Amino acid sequence: MGYSSRGPGPPWGFLLLLLLSFFGGVVSEENKQYHMQSLCKNHFLQQLYRKIEGAVLRSQNEKSLDCVVTFQTHSILQRFMLRFDMLHLDCNDHLFIYDGAHPVGAYKADLNCRNTKQAVGAIFTRTNFVTLKYVTDGWGTESNGFTLVITAVKDPKHSCQDFKCTQREFCIATDLVCDGINHCADGSDEAISNTCSKANGSTVFGMSMTLFVVIAVSSLLVLCACVVALSVCICRRQASSHGHPQQNYNANMPLQQTQGCHGNGTGATTIVSKLPGNWRHPAGLQLGYSVARVRLYCRAK
Repeated sequence: MGYSSRGPGPPWGFLLLLLLSFFGGVVSEENKQYHMQSLCKNHFLQQLYRKIEGAVLRSQNEKSLDCVVTFQTHSILQRFMLRFDMLHLDCNDHLFIYDGAHPVGAYKADLNCRNTKQAVGAIFTRTNFVTLKYVTDGWGTESNGFTLVITAVKDPKHSCQDFKCTQREFCIATDLVCDGINHCADGSDEAISNTCSKANGSTVFGMSMTLFVVIAVSSLLVLCACVVALSVCICRRQASSHGHPQQNYNANMPLQQTQGCHGNGTGATTIVSKLPGNWRHPAGLQLGYSVARVRLYCRAK
């Protein structure tokens, strides 16, 4: 039975990427940190919607800015809650908050030096988008800026498989619990209790248990792919080496050109098996010897 090649096999890199994408879609993400100076750089990433579960947005004395940043929830059932940990804008600076994916129409809030974090409180969107437009002048002090906490929340009327805040019973991502950021606005997600002690204890090598499992499974798949690829290479080499002896045997056989019998001018090339004995030609003219052999061969036939 001959060896049949089945091709290079499945694209292991694609399968690994698909697995990581699957885990990435299942595993909720942790809180993200953003700075307005970086977000407002003039490049194409500024126009992208940033999907978040929770984020902290910081600004400190950025001058001559005029940029727009849009955030989006991972689920259509979520909406955003915005809360300021620090708010101290210059009187010529404005932070516009829009309830939607674009800075058009009526804004939800226009914040400047007249606003404080206590007076603003918590701001909720009706959609799963929030757009911030930040406009500053060319003057300011180091104390100017803000610290904005943005959290994707799910209303109590929807089922909650993650963490439920105490007062308003909003549902937030589990990875936002015990991360040092008050995402619930009532502090229940950062309360020093058995919840936070268990969350801090369920780590492996400084990583969360979920992240550790994802890395372990991915490493195992890469190792299996390497073993399979190595096995296929070894099998192909062995199969190709088995076909070489027959070729080498034919290559070692002497070829003899014979003339046709009874005056026939056609000739044929035959492979003569090399039997034991003296196969050297006798001394003398090689041409006559070869012709004599041909005549004897024809008479025998």
